[in-house]
Amino acid sequence: MQINLSTSWQTILTDEIEKPYFHELMETVEQEYQNSICFPPKELIFSAFNTCSFEDVKVVIIGQDPYHGDGEANGLSFSVNDSVKIPPSLRNIFREINTDFDSIFMPTSGNLEFWANQGVLLLNASLTVRKDNPNSHKRLKWNLFTDAVIQKISDEKENVVFMLWGSFAQKKGAKIDRQKHLILESGHPSPMSANQGKWFGNKHFSKANMYLEKNNIKPIDWLPV
Repeated sequence: MQINLSTSWQTILTDEIEKPYFHELMETVEQEYQNSICFPPKELIFSAFNTCSFEDVKVVIIGQDPYHGDGEANGLSFSVNDSVKIPPSLRNIFREINTDFDSIFMPTSGNLEFWANQGVLLLNASLTVRKDNPNSHKRLKWNLFTDAVIQKISDEKENVVFMLWGSFAQKKGAKIDRQKHLILESGHPSPMSANQGKWFGNKHFSKANMYLEKNNIKPIDWLPV
């Protein structure tokens, strides 16, 4: 399988993508796409990296796996294609941003490329999934790869904001160096968690921007113009 990974990340991850497990992973993913309907489209598997270079990473948001419905996943965690109805978790994310910044603007598209283009790495733990079968690629070795990505960012960058929503993301980010980076934790924005009072009011987006500005880093425009 061809690895469609930007030069920026290929350079940083050279050792990782040459490991035997990664070659095995790519072969298994190729077989999955040949034998089943999988998402995102093959050419978008590494979109999180290709829309946000290693050098540009300011914020990391960790998801679990891509959306598993037709035409939804675009390779960025929590993001969907322009024509797709905004999923409940993402709608709750937008609601929290509105409250956080005292805004009344609700985006009509759930495509989060405008975040990625500003330095937000929208990273799923598994980069692929079978149609209508959530977590179906959890058995693959994507976790080894994405753990290595998180570790690389933690080790080689400074003053990155990691948003860890829910227990899965918090476990995934357990080894991040909290002395060098800002860790923001809360419940997951899914309706079940949000409606139990574990999401709304976390103010992660303004906290992230305050931290970035404090470290002389341009903040993120969280709502599209």
